Amino acid sequence: MKLLVLASLMIVLSCGSSDSSDQVDQTQTNIQDLEGEKDSFKPYSYHDRAFPDDNIWNRDISHDPIDPQSDVFINSLGRSGTLHADFGTIWAGQKLGMPVNVVYGNQTKVPITLTYASHSDSGPYPIPPEALVQHGQNSDGDRHLIVVDVDNGLLYEMYRAFPDGRGGWKADSGAIFDLKTNKQRPDHFTSADAAGLPIFPALVRYDEVVGKGEIRHALRVTANKTRKAYVFPATHQASNLTNLSLPPMGARLRLKKSFDISKYPASVQVILRALKKYGMFIADNGVSWQITGDHNMNWNDQELSALRSVPGSAFEVIKLPPLKYTPW
Repeated sequence: MKLLVLASLMIVLSCGSSDSSDQVDQTQTNIQDLEGEKDSFKPYSYHDRAFPDDNIWNRDISHDPIDPQSDVFINSLGRSGTLHADFGTIWAGQKLGMPVNVVYGNQTKVPITLTYASHSDSGPYPIPPEALVQHGQNSDGDRHLIVVDVDNGLLYEMYRAFPDGRGGWKADSGAIFDLKTNKQRPDHFTSADAAGLPIFPALVRYDEVVGKGEIRHALRVTANKTRKAYVFPATHQASNLTNLSLPPMGARLRLKKSFDISKYPASVQVILRALKKYGMFIADNGVSWQITGDHNMNWNDQELSALRSVPGSAFEVIKLPPLKYTPW
């Protein structure tokens, strides 16, 4: 099972232990340090990065050690494959990227029906009547729906979201994240993404790339095959494969320091610098090396296409936290 509006709107349990058979010593990994302070809090501003500064998404990993299995995992993803943007303007009649619906504290909440309710966050959600979904209202794909309540600093995300015809919405799964704190989802819980991770904090956003000239958080990437396991901060796996050469959900990749980015367009250099400093998490199954961003008609698709000359061999996997397994 693949469980896994700024766009044009702009207001718009495992036991947790390491499996010694398929991991080299993980005893140096300090999960408490990775999680950040549990009571960490900050006021939320939409145009800032999500979560407190000490959150794992916002941590500089440029000097982290490389995982002993890094080369094996990169081979699995495709060493000769290339990075590419799953975002931009419009291609083949479909809006590219993830639209983000921005609402305020007075937005009316509507009832939500979720297929995987036991591992999701129940409604109601503050979804506006004309909310934008991934690839447009008539799409029949993943149909991610992202809503950010800027007054309360809350993120609402759904996978395969459809209006129910009665003023509410139905979806396969849904998750609510508090963007002001480091609170994690329970182990084994999914989200709108296969790894149980939030999508919005991982987006390559136009306001960051062009407006600020800097991305200050990790990104999201898909992999053609993943293992039946996950690592922090992921909380869910979406595979029946146990091959030790496959990366787990939540594995974090980093662009090598030695990779020369000087020949790329300025906007692409912003993305590549972020991949060197913050990296990207494997968040879903799909085409390898596909990174996610917001939908914005101001993106320069030709510039973004330059990402396709960044080979998989230019990446490495940083040392994994202990593996966890979903018991089904």
